[in-house]
Amino acid sequence: METNPVLDNLPRHLMSLVIDQPYNEYTPQDHALWRYVMRQNVRYLGKVAHGAYLDGLHKTGISIETIPSMYGMNRILRDIGWAAVAVDGFVPPSAFMAFQAYNVLVIAADIRPIDQIGYTPAPDIIHEAAGHAPIIADPVYADFLRRFGEIGSKAFLSPQDYELYEAIRHLSIVKADPYSNQESIDEAEKRLTDISGNMGEPSELARIRNLHWWTVEYGLIGDLDSPKIYGAGLLSSIAESYLCLQPSVKKIPLTIDAANYNYDITEPQPQLFVTPDFESLNRVLDEFTDTMALQRGGVYGLRQAIRSGNTGTAVFSSGLEVSGTFTGVFEKTGVPVYLKTAGPSNLNYNGKELPGHDRNYHAHGFGSPVGGIKNLSVPLEDFSEEELDQIGLTKGEPVNLEFESGVFVTGKVISKTICDGHLVLLSISECTVSYEGQTLFEPGWGTFDMAVGKSIDSVFSGPADPDSFGLNYPAPLEKTHKIQHNEKAVKLHALYQQVRDIREQNCSFAMLPSLWQELERDYPDDWLCALEMLELLKEKQIEDQLTTAISRFLVSKKAENPSLSKLIDDGFAMLI
Repeated sequence: METNPVLDNLPRHLMSLVIDQPYNEYTPQDHALWRYVMRQNVRYLGKVAHGAYLDGLHKTGISIETIPSMYGMNRILRDIGWAAVAVDGFVPPSAFMAFQAYNVLVIAADIRPIDQIGYTPAPDIIHEAAGHAPIIADPVYADFLRRFGEIGSKAFLSPQDYELYEAIRHLSIVKADPYSNQESIDEAEKRLTDISGNMGEPSELARIRNLHWWTVEYGLIGDLDSPKIYGAGLLSSIAESYLCLQPSVKKIPLTIDAANYNYDITEPQPQLFVTPDFESLNRVLDEFTDTMALQRGGVYGLRQAIRSGNTGTAVFSSGLEVSGTFTGVFEKTGVPVYLKTAGPSNLNYNGKELPGHDRNYHAHGFGSPVGGIKNLSVPLEDFSEEELDQIGLTKGEPVNLEFESGVFVTGKVISKTICDGHLVLLSISECTVSYEGQTLFEPGWGTFDMAVGKSIDSVFSGPADPDSFGLNYPAPLEKTHKIQHNEKAVKLHALYQQVRDIREQNCSFAMLPSLWQELERDYPDDWLCALEMLELLKEKQIEDQLTTAISRFLVSKKAENPSLSKLIDDGFAMLI
């Protein structure tokens, strides 16, 4: 993998999802498909896309003629502070956001089959490299994309969200395989419908994923009556980039309400959202962030963490970060007074694990009171070390703390952990913790590590220190299908290569009649290779029987298969 400074900073927990780009597996037909889409994009999107798109194609070094290599892309992306990695299809939503937070584009290495040239529900290199990469050359948009990744990676998901991701991934894999039978496609679509219809209350991740869809993927920009395209899903779909601007698609001013609109990846979108400019995207994102546990903290945030059933982090007002699987919270008048995790947990400060407080030490979970101490007007975390000694919090001395909530902590101080002048942790031996008649900790359980903090200021998904916590995104068990082309398809690909060789070498035009004869005889359903032959003849201004025969063949394809009509007409338009 061609490295650059951005990739050098990518954390190891994301590297398990990175694959080598299987560049040698792209067929000549794949390259022809890429070339057709990109030439259409330059011709059409130059008129309807945001001005940053064509500029970005140049800045990011995206080739029009051939599928881009990650090696070349990373050399050029380095200049705008980004990088790209190849992945195997859809990756988990949290991981996708995390890559984005590190200024890394994840590029699905596969390319859509020719029967999905206009639109595919699967992520592919056209969508990622031709859709996402060019627009990030705009610095305001690139900053929005990075911030979206930072925030989205901390959104809580529900157990149903992961099931939905797996169902979407499976459907995309099946539909992207040109040799899949209809029964397997129908089964995958039914599974997705069943899961999406039983999601329950939308999670934070579900809502921010919606917002991502209606901005990063399917966003429009500018005037409501005549907007431009900037969303990567539209930029990479030669079918939907046309349909989306038609009056039949409702245009709605972008607000935070877009997060409440679900979407169907298998169908054209009935409505789209229009932002006046890229700066406004950040304002909507900020407004959404204010609704998240990340900003709200408190009981709301802890409940989101408990519901998720996955690793989360609670940040005390002292700055102490507790990471683990949250299982319970005692509350009083809507304020948390005691929190609990189960299973391996760790304690952190400023994103780094505190020495001695790793997952092995807190293997059975962590619990601590939250709140102010009774009769103390200043939060405990704000006391200086001298002031702590004055109130009896001295190493080796007994401690008897009564919280304003009614939690009692008694025992003997072993140590105090102070970070940046703030007390963040008290370690207490012979400790008893009680609340409203319940014993929450007993002396026989060992040392009680009491988090210090008047409040829980933030709660977010994932561990505070991913590497120390051992976070890992395992590679998906179900891989995208490696297409095994039959002998007939291999011969067709050889025809595509011969046509490409003639164009690139500007010679051997005398071979075209025999190549056309073979194509018409053996591959009467193929239209793209015929179009490339016609292009060569037109460029050489050859108007003979062969030119007429190929033109009539393509017109007949339109009549036989109306779904090809616009594709062929657009191909003709490029020859004028």
